[in-house]
Amino acid sequence: MSDYHGVLVYDGECPFCSAAASALRRVDGVGAIEWEEDSAQAFLEAQFGETPFALVFADRREERVYVGREAARELCDRAGMPVLVRDIVGDNYESLADAIRTVSGVDGDPDPYHGEYPMAEDAKEPFEELAGNAWHTAKVSR
Repeated sequence: MSDYHGVLVYDGECPFCSAAASALRRVDGVGAIEWEEDSAQAFLEAQFGETPFALVFADRREERVYVGREAARELCDRAGMPVLVRDIVGDNYESLADAIRTVSGVDGDPDPYHGEYPMAEDAKEPFEELAGNAWHTAKVSR
């Protein structure tokens, strides 16, 4: 069993997503994994029936999955950031991500998935592999 009860699935090429993942260093029991990893793909497929290209935060203890702007808000909250920062990041998630991706030259846009979902029964077993492959400090791909 993994030390992580929460895992962030993020785009390792996106500086915005990598910055969000870096905030996890301050949060016990939470790891990160890049979207491209096989265990991330298996979890997303089990949870959603497809593999949305989006910022996803899954918490096994709460049996909740946060996606897109809700994942960004939840991460800010768990990292102890002020409510103002959480609200700004959550409310402006798409425009911030678009601006950062444009400036950094990263191709592709996140899929329009947002919200908070119960963790699907079929996703609970793949979550264990996801958590086992996560790491505490996010890696930034270049």
